[in-house]
Amino acid sequence: MTRQTAIRLPDETYERLQALAARTGRTATFYIRQAIEEHLEDLEDIYLAEGVLERLQRGEIGTRPLKEVIDELGLDD
Repeated sequence: MTRQTAIRLPDETYERLQALAARTGRTATFYIRQAIEEHLEDLEDIYLAEGVLERLQRGEIGTRPLKEVIDELGLDD
């Protein structure tokens, strides 16, 4: 299922998007969706990492030496 949403873009961004769509024969919607999907994964990774860092700083979790993890996982081969 897909959902529809609306966004407001600055005039310059809108014009660039329309020009790209016209040059490539793709729709502006295609590029909007592509940009969101690619950037969303990056944002999710950033927020996950920030959450782990906060837990580390609060002392809720700890770290281990890389060598210990490599040995435990049998990656020393």
